[in-house]
Amino acid sequence: MRHGSIPGARGRVLPLSLLGDPVLHSPCEDVTEFGAELALLVEDMFATMYAAEGVGLAANQVGRPLRVFVYDCPDDEDRRHVGHVVNPRLVEADGMVLRGPEGCLSLPGLEAGTERYDHAVVEGVTADGRPVRVHGTGWFARCLQHECDHLDGGLYVDRVTGWRQRRVMRQAARASWRR
Repeated sequence: MRHGSIPGARGRVLPLSLLGDPVLHSPCEDVTEFGAELALLVEDMFATMYAAEGVGLAANQVGRPLRVFVYDCPDDEDRRHVGHVVNPRLVEADGMVLRGPEGCLSLPGLEAGTERYDHAVVEGVTADGRPVRVHGTGWFARCLQHECDHLDGGLYVDRVTGWRQRRVMRQAARASWRR
């Protein structure tokens, strides 16, 4: 990003869709139109993610049921990964399964221990249609899997079971943003 503009610098902050919003629970549609409108959506998503202090954001989290996500996430070696993927497909999720704390901008302030693979590969295209393949390990692999789940209509709480799920759902029911 040294030679380009800062992602989201020209974007506007959009309202977030929160737990219970139907747009979060349905699979998103493939993007078929590439151009200025898609580029603006990506900019707005970066601005929204940064304003909410997140590391990833899917389009349905801002009410747009399209297969797009943005990220600015470190891996376990503290290397920063910044980018976006349009029409992403999770093509690899393997390695060790680790349970780690996971939160979501659509469930602000909550987190639960969630199992994810420590390696993931996502393929798709950029907003201008160029093919992209993103490899992630550790925390960044968790981010890639989390955002792909969003685009398939899932939330991390759908992967949590037992007492962890009951606890986070009780916390969500009592959260000030649910009122």
